[in-house]
Amino acid sequence: MIDVQLLRAEPALFKKRMGVRAKEEQLDKILLLDGQRRAVLRGVEELRARQKKVKSSEEGRGVKSERKESEDALKKLDGEFQALLDTLPNLPDEDVPGGYAENNRVIKTIGEPAKHDGPPHWEIIKLLDIVDFETASEISASFWPLLKGDGARLEMALINFFMAENDRAGFEPVMVPAMVSAHSAYGTGQLPKFEDDLYKVSEENLYLIPTGEVPAGNLFRNKIIDSAKLPLKIQIPSQCFRREAGSWGKLGKGLIRNHQFNKVEIFEFVKPESSGQTLDEMVERVSSLLQKLGLVHRVVLLAAGDMGFAAAKTYDIEVWMKGMGDWLEVSSCSNCRDFQSRRTLTRFKNDSGKTEFVHTLNGSALAVGRIFAALCENFWDGKAVILPDCLKQYMGKNSIG
Repeated sequence: MIDVQLLRAEPALFKKRMGVRAKEEQLDKILLLDGQRRAVLRGVEELRARQKKVKSSEEGRGVKSERKESEDALKKLDGEFQALLDTLPNLPDEDVPGGYAENNRVIKTIGEPAKHDGPPHWEIIKLLDIVDFETASEISASFWPLLKGDGARLEMALINFFMAENDRAGFEPVMVPAMVSAHSAYGTGQLPKFEDDLYKVSEENLYLIPTGEVPAGNLFRNKIIDSAKLPLKIQIPSQCFRREAGSWGKLGKGLIRNHQFNKVEIFEFVKPESSGQTLDEMVERVSSLLQKLGLVHRVVLLAAGDMGFAAAKTYDIEVWMKGMGDWLEVSSCSNCRDFQSRRTLTRFKNDSGKTEFVHTLNGSALAVGRIFAALCENFWDGKAVILPDCLKQYMGKNSIG
């Protein structure tokens, strides 16, 4: 949730920075409702004060009736104001490029991309018989994966490798529920705008998590964190569930976009003054994992219109896919500043004793299925997938094939 005071104080500057993420008329409507509700609130407060000073029962009944009418009007305005505010994405940082994906900016590339050579991973996994989409579709439906043999072993090896490396970097492991309440999905920005992307159990009003970010962001909902404990660094291994799949061309093939996938998420609660540096450190954490895996990758600063709803600044980390001949995003690292903590009421006391909203950051470290695919494409020698040294201890072998 944005800080309405910023919009109220400098509407022109706010609109310029928001750019393509929100229509100007939407922001004008928020300002209009904000002014109306504050005016009605002043009237309600005056009536409450008058009610305490009435001198007759007749006057009291009149003030009470007028107060109820004003309170009803305030409640209606509050509802309209909040509903509109809930659909407004986060305000981009000042150094975020405007516009959409065509304005994304490559910051750096680590390694030299190989020429487009060799089969894509969906052909390799079929040759090796380590992923079985046909059986999975009979058990469930299309775009639900079934991993077997060395496919299952590689999936677990990657999870264990990511967790061990993140643990050494100070990220405390947390196992979370696979389902969350509507309050939790609202807290991190999935609701109300993206309800159609989520799997829902209507009888329980619970949602399958699309990412570990959702339960992680609600760990301290309605709480005040001891400032001495900040920054709080956690990692969340989880299965993730998303309804999107199947309409993405080659990105809809193989392990790129499935309804169910594994991911290790890193999440931090930090003081506001350190969140910018923390985002840079988070990107380096992801890059260090990819370097140990021997994968060529690049860091891309996203334009405002290409960022997630709750993000103020996002870096995508993309690996080179030799078989696809293209870059593939395997991690998004985002600074959400106080957007999520305002929705979850997650706070801390600063050095002056004043209560502030914490800043939250999240990133994939890493998306398991996409790294699985990248290893297959980049380390395929025509007969087997040659495993990077860092995975051999987890696999108990040097190759798959």
